[in-house]
Amino acid sequence: MTKRAPNPIDKHVGSRIRMQRLLLHMSQQALAGELGLTFQQVQKYEKGANRVGASRLQQIASALKVTPAFFFEGIPAGPDEKRHGAREPMPEFISDFLASADGLALVKAFMRIADAKLRRSLVTFVEEIRPEATR
Repeated sequence: MTKRAPNPIDKHVGSRIRMQRLLLHMSQQALAGELGLTFQQVQKYEKGANRVGASRLQQIASALKVTPAFFFEGIPAGPDEKRHGAREPMPEFISDFLASADGLALVKAFMRIADAKLRRSLVTFVEEIRPEATR
């Protein structure tokens, strides 16, 4: 039996579920409890391993205090689709970063720095310390 890779749309929706859950400081267990699921099922939704049905997506949106449309924001266009007037989708590495606890904490802390010069200095510092292999 071969294991299939998650559908990119399911992965995107799952990463948006995780990002919003982390923004609300909600555990997978707490979300699962509100939905009448196990935390393992929430994990599978967040990884894109299991597809979220329409009625379940509505329940998740309600529990996370967003509209169902939130989960589709920034979704990449398919190969045969054109994005008329839409912004370019968020690169996957950015959405993955924002869906992580560390990424979210870093962005929140960074945005609380009022001094624009200090923020720019921090960016320059991080660019300088990155490993040689990524330059």
